[in-house]
Amino acid sequence: MIMVVEDDAVIQGMIDEALSDGGFEPAIAASGEEAVTLLKGGLITYRALVTDINLRGRMDGWEVARHAREIDPEFPIIYMTGASADQYGSHGVPNSILLTKPFAPAQLITPLPSFSTAVRRARKFEVAAITLTRQQEP
Repeated sequence: MIMVVEDDAVIQGMIDEALSDGGFEPAIAASGEEAVTLLKGGLITYRALVTDINLRGRMDGWEVARHAREIDPEFPIIYMTGASADQYGSHGVPNSILLTKPFAPAQLITPLPSFSTAVRRARKFEVAAITLTRQQEP
């Protein structure tokens, strides 16, 4: 499931359709606060975060991404913006992607499989390292 944070209903629909057509299951949150609550709740495992930067409410997309990375330092992040691209260098988390609105659906879909593969590889490595460590203990 892909967490999508967007407060504009029209754009929510476009992103939902693009992700669904690309074989992904989107979960839409209309605010940063809602997204962080869902991410921290742990009831669903999200494969990536796609977030608008300028959101209604107190929390912007930069902050949502920082919270996601506190949960998982390798969590895949895709930012979307129509007006805040110039702040990406100072506010964006490392190893993230920035899409400037308007963008083609393919620009959103294309990086998701490689993100997911990288995260799965990292997690498999962590599991293997933990197993190896436990086997070596007396």
